[in-house]
Amino acid sequence: MAEILQRAGAWTFDGETVRIVPGTERRVHQLRKTLGEVAVPLHAVAGIAYEPGGRKGGRLRLRLRDGADPLSQVASGRLPDASDPYQLAVEKDRTGVAAYFVEEVRNALLLEEVPDSPCDRFLLPGPPVPLTASGTDGTASFDGERVQIEWNWMAEQSKTSGGPRRLALHELDGVDWTPPLGWESGSLRFHPKGTHPTLKPQHDPNCLMLWGVRQARETGGSVLLAAAIVARLPHPRSQEAASYAGTSGPAQEAMPPVLTKGGHSGGTSAADATDHDGLLRRLRELGELHTSGVLTDEEFRLAKKAILDRF
Repeated sequence: MAEILQRAGAWTFDGETVRIVPGTERRVHQLRKTLGEVAVPLHAVAGIAYEPGGRKGGRLRLRLRDGADPLSQVASGRLPDASDPYQLAVEKDRTGVAAYFVEEVRNALLLEEVPDSPCDRFLLPGPPVPLTASGTDGTASFDGERVQIEWNWMAEQSKTSGGPRRLALHELDGVDWTPPLGWESGSLRFHPKGTHPTLKPQHDPNCLMLWGVRQARETGGSVLLAAAIVARLPHPRSQEAASYAGTSGPAQEAMPPVLTKGGHSGGTSAADATDHDGLLRRLRELGELHTSGVLTDEEFRLAKKAILDRF
């Protein structure tokens, strides 16, 4: 067991899972607190490094395999260090512990022969729902099945004229998150099937504008909301992803379970349960996530029961 405890949070490694728990201090970024504890199975890890930082200590960085994590997929390396859950600020007197932690994880990666190749399915569940994201011109919410956008007085008429937007998960091809850059606002853009964005974000009724740098702390909810949606859509590298774009109902792909804040499995459609091969794949993936520590015993039992009850 390797463990490092810091004011920003705690990382532990038991040979199979890197468990990340955010700190509770006020200086810890709200995105980390909202995301909560993250259990990263070893086979989702591409590498780990400790970067010395001189007199102020250094930083641990966990690098995940491309396509293994919905949040990393959406953020695409654009999260600031303070909000990135896969980084940990290390105090000067704990540099030796950090180096030992890195060595333990690297040795396990070598022993288990974990590849550094991209994944064709998510190995971590998405952020728990429901989630809400506040922006410049409105508020978006996602409950695991439906996105709703409520506009405020700052929204353009092209958005408010149509009233609140409601988009079912099976109506979406995807979602794009663009963080604010300097004084320029970012955006959270939803992509309904069969549409191609031609309007600027401030005029697109499927797009929520995000605050510029002054309100950068408020954008954490938007990237988590986007990741929760991506986790429930077919993986971009899966064989089912291409056919999903042409369907009008829920996808028939056996996807890894995604959790609600109550710990229950979500995103299982009736179509999945009618496909015997899909049922076996889903049960096998549940078992892998349970073995790796991503799912607790109770979460595994509830998710398994939900799948079998639908079959």
